[in-house]
Amino acid sequence: MHVIENAAHPIKIWTDPDGVETEAFNQLLNIANLPWVHRHVAVMPDVHYGKGATVGSVIAMADAVSPSAVGVDIGCGMAAIRTNLTAADLPEDLSVLRRGVEQAIPVGFNAHAQPVAEMRGFDTLTVDLSDLGSKAACQIGTLGGGNHFIELCIDDEDVVWMMLHSGSRRVGMQIADRHIKVAKLLEHNQALPDPDLAVFLAGTPQMQAYRHDLSWAQDYARHNRDTMLRLYRDVMRVNFPDVQFVEEINCHHNYVSEEVHFGADVFVTRKGAIRARSGELGIIPGSMGTGSYIVRGRGNPESFQSASHGAGRRMSRNKAKKTFSVDDLVRQTNGVECRKDPGIIDEIPAAYKDIDSVIAQQADLVDVVAHLTTVMCVKG
Repeated sequence: MHVIENAAHPIKIWTDPDGVETEAFNQLLNIANLPWVHRHVAVMPDVHYGKGATVGSVIAMADAVSPSAVGVDIGCGMAAIRTNLTAADLPEDLSVLRRGVEQAIPVGFNAHAQPVAEMRGFDTLTVDLSDLGSKAACQIGTLGGGNHFIELCIDDEDVVWMMLHSGSRRVGMQIADRHIKVAKLLEHNQALPDPDLAVFLAGTPQMQAYRHDLSWAQDYARHNRDTMLRLYRDVMRVNFPDVQFVEEINCHHNYVSEEVHFGADVFVTRKGAIRARSGELGIIPGSMGTGSYIVRGRGNPESFQSASHGAGRRMSRNKAKKTFSVDDLVRQTNGVECRKDPGIIDEIPAAYKDIDSVIAQQADLVDVVAHLTTVMCVKG
């Protein structure tokens, strides 16, 4: 861990500060200068530039929350299931399984024709999302695009795992955008160095409205993951009639939580970070096809009991598209049953940091439980 002290509050960072891109470093300084920050800002090894607040940042605030420190994909997170299958149970060709998953779970901009799960509480939001209408219900149980994925993996003991990464689709983004606009107009935010870091203050109607909608969006994202897991399990049962689902892990990595740290009640925002309390299981994925880690938290207080949420990007999507070709994608995903076309070049493994290095940099935050190698990947 490195400590940077040229701001109002220290920045504690679990990677070499010299390797952090300038835009992200300046964001961290702006965050650390906010008057509501509690003690320090914790920065994970997968840190990179994000909208408003830095991806890979963990911020504890007393009596305040910055919506940008949560992110626009509210409740985005990971889920993994350990099965009773071993590598020997898998066919050599996994294309049939991949097509089955893609047929059961819409990807990209696609949605279910009819809702496949109950839509709960949509009419109780404080912001008007009537333009989404029934679309929000039909998006439950859908993957979306970007860096979201569904994978089949094998750990170092040859055990088969199911894994997925998803969020709250456009519902969470619209909720975040509309509340950020409200926060920017509040008087106490007018002198901020970055308007996107505007906060809501405890005890105000604006904070109450945001927390209400935030909780709804986090539940929506979790419900979306749970529904996809159900659909994924159904596909697995068709292909492997004797499959059993032994253990499930499910965790947000864009969210707010009320916690106690260093003796104070605070709101903790984790934007691109997972909670890593002592003994708590979490998931830290790599890039498409490079494998992932199941970890157990060590409860390190200096990170506000947090760890990274993944490998983290080392180049923008636009730069990746300009730098790499389909041939590069084919080579870098050799041995993985997945799409290999221009539409996902921005997700090529080389556009991300090395996941093994990211794990090594946070040895005081988590212990490795299992290392997973990807054999099938579904992308939006």
